[in-house]
Formats: sequence, C-alpha cells, structure tokens
Amino acid sequence: MIRKHLVSSQTSGEPGFHWRGAEVTRLEGFTDAVFAFAVTLLVVSLEVPKTFPELLVAMHGFFAFGVSFALLANVWYQHYRFFRRYALENPWVVFLNCVLLFFVLFYVYPLKFLFTTIFNNTEISVSEARALFTIWSLGYVAVFAVFTLLYLHAWRIRAQLKLTPLEALRTRVSLLDQLAMVLIALLSTALALTMPDRYVGIAGYIYFIVPFYFAIAHSIAGRRQRQLP
Repeated sequence: MIRKHLVSSQTSGEPGFHWRGAEVTRLEGFTDAVFAFAVTLLVVSLEVPKTFPELLVAMHGFFAFGVSFALLANVWYQHYRFFRRYALENPWVVFLNCVLLFFVLFYVYPLKFLFTTIFNNTEISVSEARALFTIWSLGYVAVFAVFTLLYLHAWRIRAQLKLTPLEALRTRVSLLDQLAMVLIALLSTALALTMPDRYVGIAGYIYFIVPFYFAIAHSIAGRRQRQLP
C-alpha cells in the first residue's frame, strides 16, 4: 500500500530522472510483504506488558527497535527507488531480488540483537563481540552486494534503457555508493577479526565513515552533474 501510494503521487519521478516503473508489480508486492514480515520479526518476541515495571523493561528496547527499523526502511527505499527508476524484471533481477529478501529475513535477528546489546549496555566477551561484528558486517556486505549487482546490471544495459547522460551519471553514482558500502563493511569485518582485544570496538565505529563518504562523493557528483550539457 505504501509503495502504491508513492507511485501514484509521483508523476515525473525524481528531478532529472524519469521513473520507468509506473505500476506496482507482483515482484514488488511480494517484496513489500517480506519487508513487512521482517519488521514484524523485530517485535514479535515482545509480550504485551502486564505491569508498569514490565512496561519500563519493554521500553528499553525502543531505541534498538528504532534503529533496526530505520535500517530496514532504508533498504526498502533503496529497493523501491531502483524499481521505480528502471522497471526491470528479467530473470537475473528476479533472482537478485530473491537473494536480497533472503538476506533481509536471515539478518533480522542479528540486527536486533546487535542494537539491543549496544543500547542496553549488555556485557559480552571480546570473542562474542568479534563474532557479532563479523556477522553484522557480512550481512551488510551481502545486502549491498546485491544492490551493487542490480545497479551494475542497469549500468550495463543503459543503452537499452535509453538513459539520458544525467540518468547514466546518477546510475553510476548509485553503483559506486553500493560498492562503497560493501567495502566499508569488509573493512569492518577485517578489523573485527584482526584488531587487538582492547580495540575491537573500532570495527563498529568504522561505520561512521558512511556519512562522510556520502557528503564527499555526492558533492563531487553534484559538480559533475552541473557540468553536463
């Protein structure tokens, strides 16, 4: 329903990029259902509080749920924008879409556990922290590797899609964005496995690179965009 509302309210797509997807397809509908189920899994283990102290305990999970929900929403929006931009549903895209949904569902609980541990200050051993950061980062790699392959496919068939120079530039920027997320997550994985015990937390802090990357990369892309005829 959200996707259908967004599509109906978008008459020209994003500025400078014609959105080729005009209708919500069965593949997108199936994807939305899987994402809805993934969000449900974030809270399904929480029982309705019966006393005020139980309510306070449940509220301790508010921020962990909020961050987890925001990350899932971001992945959903990335999916939504890709299919609005290119309206691709060939066998390769369908396969990659199914792989993405598999990883989204598989990593819901590690995602929730990670941020619950962080916000509740749960004590875990160094070996457990290494394993947790590794699991999280590999899941991050998997999700954005799928998006990388999706955008790589769109870039390869840009002539078939009749992308304008601006659309081709934005497609390439999006491809590089997804690849950058993969590389940052791989760096985090390497740090989680190799850093001395007292510095293993750096594997998590490395993700603060992400906003700096987007600020710099999109500033450069903006200059290139203004240079287009």
